[in-house]
Amino acid sequence: MKPKVVRRYDKKIVVPEGGVIDSGESPGRKIRMPGMEHMVERVLISRGCLSKRIRTLAREIVRDYRRAESIQAIAILKGAAIFSADLIRTIFDLNGPPMGIDFIRASSYRAETESSGKVEILDALTDNIAGKDVLIIEDIIDTGLTLNDIKNYILRHQGVKSLRICSLLDKPSRRKQPIEIDYIGFEVPNYFVAGYGTDYAEHFRNLPFVVVLKPSILEGKS
Repeated sequence: MKPKVVRRYDKKIVVPEGGVIDSGESPGRKIRMPGMEHMVERVLISRGCLSKRIRTLAREIVRDYRRAESIQAIAILKGAAIFSADLIRTIFDLNGPPMGIDFIRASSYRAETESSGKVEILDALTDNIAGKDVLIIEDIIDTGLTLNDIKNYILRHQGVKSLRICSLLDKPSRRKQPIEIDYIGFEVPNYFVAGYGTDYAEHFRNLPFVVVLKPSILEGKS
């Protein structure tokens, strides 16, 4: 499967099975992943694609919040840590409004590859976000269970002025609960993906691109 070459980033990118690379990147470039090469099937979203799509998302957010006094960002840990940092810095570079930053940690996975369906909020917010324009930042939305619970928690207890959701990745084929997403970076196929903040058993978060893991790894046959 050859990756699709992406030249435009002005709308959500639907990633084909072969993945995507930026027009300025070489499809034959070797990707170094010391100690992890045997676990990875292929790169799904290249570093260049991530960088350019994030800039487009930041531009859309700056446009939509142009009348806001500030944005209260809430990054969902641990997965959204890297994406949120790059997104928030890019919003600053594009002269966006001031931003507050808080974090929330919730899980329906723990060490498993399948969602349990039971969402736990492990670490709640520390800032007072009442009356603020809130932007939830997530790494990937699949079943929708975790994000729906976090959204309802914020709307029920925090009294925010507005709430929008930005997710780098969306996997609608796995959806169990409908959820409205305001900003989507990439729609991905139904593979177990990792990298750029997303993980498998706490591995791969540091990769600057998104990869597909080999099925044998997920089945415990590494």
